[in-house]
Amino acid sequence: MKILGSGVDIVEVKRVAKSAKKWGKHFLSKIFTARELRYVQKKRNRYESLAARFAVKEAVVKAFGERKDRPTALQQIEIVNTKEGVPQVVFHLPNGKIANRYKGRIVISMSHSKEYAVGTAILLGKGES
Repeated sequence: MKILGSGVDIVEVKRVAKSAKKWGKHFLSKIFTARELRYVQKKRNRYESLAARFAVKEAVVKAFGERKDRPTALQQIEIVNTKEGVPQVVFHLPNGKIANRYKGRIVISMSHSKEYAVGTAILLGKGES
């Protein structure tokens, strides 16, 4: 496969926590899906998990660059985990459908500490590299 784009983002956990506490559901629902919010509610380190997902969503947007078919809102990018705990991207279109065009063609990674969260994304295309 050929690399079409890559992205990286780093986020301060305290900024995400501050926004979540100040704006509540209004802030969270603009960025995260209901499934993502249910997942992080179970976590002891909830704000670190939110920040990591925020960072990887931003990295995905950067990996797409200026492509016409790129996601236009962070909530269109959902981060889910496989049974093995591997994070994956699910794309949601505005009309409620799930976009399968890039399924298996975007590789992500995310990590966090108490202070920072980081996310990376690589968009793969068909063909030789």
